[in-house]
Amino acid sequence: MNSSIARRHNVNIVGKGSQTLIFAQGFGTDQTAWRHQVATFGPNYRIVLFDHVGAGDSDFAAYSPHRYSTLHSYAEDLLDLCSELKLTHGTFISHSVSGMIGLLAALAEPKLFNKLVFVGASPRYLNDTGYVGGFDRSDLDKLYAAMSSNYYAWASGFAPLMMGNPERPELAAELAKTLIAIRPDIAQAVSKVIFESDYRQELPQLKVPTLILQAQHDPAVPVEVGRYMSQKIPKSQLIEIDARGHFPHISAPEKITQAIASYLSSR
Repeated sequence: MNSSIARRHNVNIVGKGSQTLIFAQGFGTDQTAWRHQVATFGPNYRIVLFDHVGAGDSDFAAYSPHRYSTLHSYAEDLLDLCSELKLTHGTFISHSVSGMIGLLAALAEPKLFNKLVFVGASPRYLNDTGYVGGFDRSDLDKLYAAMSSNYYAWASGFAPLMMGNPERPELAAELAKTLIAIRPDIAQAVSKVIFESDYRQELPQLKVPTLILQAQHDPAVPVEVGRYMSQKIPKSQLIEIDARGHFPHISAPEKITQAIASYLSSR
């Protein structure tokens, strides 16, 4: 592919199946985070991989803090990508913030997607009255201050905390590498967009069948968040995964892959 949209998002297409899977990464990673799932599904599905603007090998020049001040712009990018590739009736498989990007895209164009899969997604990270999001305001203020003070030091400490699985330090090192590859100004701006967002009101409007995969020991998204979404999204199914960390598709890939495979084969 050589279109401007494909270059902007570093689009890669693998596999030649009749069904399409679109994978979207969470903050701090790029499309390579899905390599385990791609290896499994590649022989039987057409797989679309891309990087959000500002991450991975996307066109960093396309990023502006004004345009990407809400997740709606990322959803518009996804819709543009689907239009460019003439994608319809695909399955959108997302991690973390990309879950809400998929939600917004599916609300705008529900016929584009047959199914959605959320891995560690959250409609709101900040605790609220009657709602457990995982972070207090003081937690976020400290996070922003640490990112601003010394981004690279912050990334080196944040990666092992979010990845979990301390007995496998190579996983945290991988996450730290992709975090550090992001321009600090972009990382700081995007983190605020993510952590200050609130899409709880949109959840009941979603009509596309949705699988919610929630790690039981996630330092960023408590299990209460997955349960909350399953109560609010009409056609949803929740599976709590016995895994540690916020990146179970990397740290416990076989469990995530098996859950996705079962969901894809179900009616």
